[in-house]
Amino acid sequence: MERKELKEKAKLLPELPGSYQFKDTKGVVLYVGKAKNLKKRVSSYFTGSHDAKTSLLLMQVEDFEYIVTESELDALLLELNLIKKYNPRYNIMLTDDKTYPYIEITSEPHPKIIISRQYKNRSNQRFGPYPNVKAARDTVRILNKIFPLRKCQTLPKEPCLYYHMGQCLAPCIKEITRTDYEPIEKQIRAFLRGDIDDTVKQLTQLMNKASEHLEFERANEYKKLIEAIKTTTNQQKINLDDYIDRDIVGYHVENNLIAIEIFFVRNGRITARSHKVFETYDEPLISLENYLAQFYQKHPLPKELLLPLNLDSNVLHELLKTKILHPKRGGKAHLVKLANLNAQEHLKEQIHLIKRTKQRTTEAVKALGELLQIPTPYRIEAFDNSNLFGEHAVSAMVVFLDGKPAKREYRKFKIQYTGKTNSDIDMMKEVLYRRYYRMLMEDLPKPDLIILDGATQQMSAAKEILQSLNLDIPYAGLVKNNRHKTNHLLLPTSKTIKIDETSNIFHLLTRIQDEAHRFVVTYHRNVRSKSLFHSMLDDLPTIGVKTKLKLLQKYKTTREISRATKQELRSLGLRENQINILIAALKIDGDEHE
Repeated sequence: MERKELKEKAKLLPELPGSYQFKDTKGVVLYVGKAKNLKKRVSSYFTGSHDAKTSLLLMQVEDFEYIVTESELDALLLELNLIKKYNPRYNIMLTDDKTYPYIEITSEPHPKIIISRQYKNRSNQRFGPYPNVKAARDTVRILNKIFPLRKCQTLPKEPCLYYHMGQCLAPCIKEITRTDYEPIEKQIRAFLRGDIDDTVKQLTQLMNKASEHLEFERANEYKKLIEAIKTTTNQQKINLDDYIDRDIVGYHVENNLIAIEIFFVRNGRITARSHKVFETYDEPLISLENYLAQFYQKHPLPKELLLPLNLDSNVLHELLKTKILHPKRGGKAHLVKLANLNAQEHLKEQIHLIKRTKQRTTEAVKALGELLQIPTPYRIEAFDNSNLFGEHAVSAMVVFLDGKPAKREYRKFKIQYTGKTNSDIDMMKEVLYRRYYRMLMEDLPKPDLIILDGATQQMSAAKEILQSLNLDIPYAGLVKNNRHKTNHLLLPTSKTIKIDETSNIFHLLTRIQDEAHRFVVTYHRNVRSKSLFHSMLDDLPTIGVKTKLKLLQKYKTTREISRATKQELRSLGLRENQINILIAALKIDGDEHE
């Protein structure tokens, strides 16, 4: 559809809130947005001039759809769901965003200290976030040495070593109540809030006492423990007069890149930070709002959120249901400025890296399309096979989106071909048919290019299968030299194209090939490893893991089991139906059972 036609179509949109979706010529969703006024927002894309990034997006837009909602909040929620569903190329997407670990005192009758990533409900027994898992684990290890809470997952029938070391109250043999735990939990809460003076004082006394009794090893343990406590709690303090949990958000925009910085302030300290840099194809504040809406679906909400002055937070307030402030002056305003400054500095650091990454990914993908004389292959699917003398035959598919691996979309295939040998061409035919038949049946995303790790045989397999499914998908084979290094691309016409080994195209194809090989070989090893430990007992109904273990501990092999009498099997605790199933199965192998 021409730009003029899209402009006319946009004029017909209602002046209501909702979500809109831009699509390309294949019907693939390129971008999902939300608007308070659909007509005004969508029309703005097709009037006037735009920056280079937005123009690049609009050049690929063939059509758009929209869904009307009752409110702007509903439009935002719908937008988030559609982003998850379609993973549009031009949206900010937090697919690889990590969650931070927290330390939690569990609410069980006999509580434990654990590392938690659960964030659905607020809890005054959860502390953090911690910048990394190691910091959280170190802190939990220290707490478990100092405070005698339960360590085991389930209560044993007798006291364990922790009780004898004074690190557990032994609720397994003693009557321990909530009253006994309350002072311990109070000390732990104080410790995690940064009040370590009493704990350090107590450990210092124990260290001095051990030293006086010439117990130098124990004294040294206390010394190391004190040093570890000071290290894990040595965090930056900020000058606020309260201990409210709050997140502070800053951002900076430059060259169509947006950097977003979030400080996590807990108990008057910056305990962790999150910084991200994205390409933005929309207004920066809309991108920031969208990012925060996604971010707090995966991270715990603080009691207070400090945002930049120019960000309209009405919809976010409805969505997040937490206190949102836009400080104009004072300590809180200073912290927002500090977050903005950190975002600016982080963007400066990342610009060179982002430019280099872009050359290796999106620009390399575009150049590959030009080399093959096909539309830019934003989605590339690559296949590789692996087997050992025809045994344990497997295949795998890796997916690269915009030149970067999309690991959630990888797929494994256990070959089902029942011929005498699993030839490479038969394996490839099976895998391609299974993959693309399923793509058609389930309306899955269609690749822009298929890469095969092989030459003529695999290319003929691809041609046969794609024709049988009536699919027109470009495909190419990787041709290796005598050093097993790819240096040519083989086209369906049997023409080969030499690749410059210093080019970004060459490095992109090498990454794809290496990733496909790594993925299939890892899967093949796992399949082979499992087969080594597989027993025919695994395939018998009612014979569970414990029963299998009993049988193999006594008889070692299935041949020896076949010689056991029914009475001997009963003595192991097997039921009559289990015995009959065993006899029937073992007779199949020709062994006579008593």
